[in-house]
Amino acid sequence: MKILITGGTTFVSKYTAEFYVKAGHEVTVLNRGSRKQIKGVNHICCERSQAADFLKGRHFDAVFDITAYNENDIRHIIESGVTFDDYIFISSSAVYPETNEQPFNEEQQCGYNNFWGDYGINKINAERYLMQQFPGAYILRPPYFYGIYDNLYREAFPFDCAMQDREFYIPGDGSLNLQFFNVSDLCRFMSIIHKKHPSRHIFNVGNSEPVTIKEWVGMCYKAAGKEARFISVDKTAYPLWNYFCFRDYEYFLDISAQSELRSETLPLQEGLQEEFNWYRDNPDSIYNRKPYIEFIDKELKK
Repeated sequence: MKILITGGTTFVSKYTAEFYVKAGHEVTVLNRGSRKQIKGVNHICCERSQAADFLKGRHFDAVFDITAYNENDIRHIIESGVTFDDYIFISSSAVYPETNEQPFNEEQQCGYNNFWGDYGINKINAERYLMQQFPGAYILRPPYFYGIYDNLYREAFPFDCAMQDREFYIPGDGSLNLQFFNVSDLCRFMSIIHKKHPSRHIFNVGNSEPVTIKEWVGMCYKAAGKEARFISVDKTAYPLWNYFCFRDYEYFLDISAQSELRSETLPLQEGLQEEFNWYRDNPDSIYNRKPYIEFIDKELKK
């Protein structure tokens, strides 16, 4: 295939570009050139707002739009003069209001989510514009991504704690549930969509089972060859964001439609092991390292 990927230099888009290069496809990435490019890609160095200067008259078998956050981001590609057979947009589960019945499914009304704010609304507007302009497009709504090239301080936080042989300060009893999706599973699912062209055009994607934050931390420690030791923190005493890497928000996606096309996903422990092995060798990869450990040492270790 001839594939256009927006981004291509950080986390999800970077992994996607590498995945399809390794699979033998002709991959073009569109980004500002602020970071090193994946070996083997064709690079269009520009802002999305300049896309028409570089894409007009070009054709791709598929556009994988991974870095669009709002309607204008979609508009710049759609109105650039580029043509394509398939357009797959990576949206977000933030489009579902927290008041919806869970598990969230694709037929539910989208709307403002108090935990995600304008981020979710901007994704809704991007989805709406895309489907108005190109009804054949596909929209994927993931929960939390994880995997190789993750540049967020999420798995890296318990990895650091494990490597430093630290106790882990867990919010409350650690029963908050999370749902994940590995970047490799995303790529495999996009390939299935391009190959099969299902009649459904909006998919929740994710692992079939949630895990508690305590289970997740334990898995991260295990990937580092350690066993987690927990200290419970009263959730009313300190805001979670001071010492923990997820919001105090529990939700779950119904991924039945995804499972009809592909039921298998990478086992979470296996995916975390891959991510740890990569992170151990690339500790400077985190985009914005949060001072959780500093806060714990100053405020919680008393």
